[in-house]
Amino acid sequence: MKIRLGFLLAALGLVASADQVTMKNGDRLTGVILKSDAKTLTIKSEYAGPVNLPWDAVVGITSSDPLSVGLQDGQVVVGQVTTVDGSFQVVTQTTGTLTITKDKVKSVRSKDEQAAYEAEIERYRNPRLTDLWAGYVDLGFSRAQGNAKNTALNVNAIANRITSRDKMGVYFTSIYAQNSTSNKSEVTANAKRGGVNYNLNLSPKLFAFGSVDLEADQFQSLDLRFSPAGGLGYHILKAENKTFDAQFGASLNREFFSNGLNRTSGEILIGEEYIHKMSAIFSVNQKAVFYPNVTDTGSYRINFDASGVTVLRKWLSWQVSVSDRFLSNPVLGRQKNDLLFTTGVRITFAK
Repeated sequence: MKIRLGFLLAALGLVASADQVTMKNGDRLTGVILKSDAKTLTIKSEYAGPVNLPWDAVVGITSSDPLSVGLQDGQVVVGQVTTVDGSFQVVTQTTGTLTITKDKVKSVRSKDEQAAYEAEIERYRNPRLTDLWAGYVDLGFSRAQGNAKNTALNVNAIANRITSRDKMGVYFTSIYAQNSTSNKSEVTANAKRGGVNYNLNLSPKLFAFGSVDLEADQFQSLDLRFSPAGGLGYHILKAENKTFDAQFGASLNREFFSNGLNRTSGEILIGEEYIHKMSAIFSVNQKAVFYPNVTDTGSYRINFDASGVTVLRKWLSWQVSVSDRFLSNPVLGRQKNDLLFTTGVRITFAK
């Protein structure tokens, strides 16, 4: 008899220690409340595991352990929660019982979920250098074989690390093409471009930037272009689905050509970048930079890049890109303009 009574009391204790959620239709679910983001409430039941409930359909909460309740004004109160007449009553250790209407609740989290949330916030505030990187790799390959053999390979990779304070990025682009006719092979395209950049937010609209660009192009006889730059940028438009930035600064252009010519010149930098997410699956990105030469007055460079991306899967897209480099004073016998057109799959990644 005493053993049965002990089991009964233990069972009642488990029931009493469980959290409970009451829905509009009168249903009640028991378990452990994990979190809510004011759209969905997650409760972990003993048999069904985590269950997601529409926040709008929740009319009552009873918790046996303290919950962290985030308010719309940014405050967080901690305590056991019960619902009385449609309002949440939070029993805190410091300020007593607080009555909070449901429309003022932004989030609800268990102790463990709140600790994980705060750790993630701290990670964004003070990330390690290896944290928060996201980007993509574009791949394109074509092969034709018959009376003539044609092979083309293009690779484009970009990775960015964005925080509330700054933005760091690296990029690399290359295209290589070869044609073989009558057992004779000829390279028809061979260009590589890459660099690093850094933006530091000075205000919600204003930022400082620095960058280093590297470039080589066999068919411009360019062995290497080394171009560090810096200046100020301004967010003319910064919305959820579109941004438009302007940049103004200075650049140093150091060029090494295969004919032995080496040139060093100072430049002004005037640029703009436009990004527009036109739908859930399609976006466009365009950037143009104009470099008037102040050492050799009248000479200039123009860099133009644009792409359109269609999302096929969360990690897979199809892209079409155009990359143009115009040089007003190329070496003798070379054209001023080099245009790269690529298309292929895009593989995205994030950390």
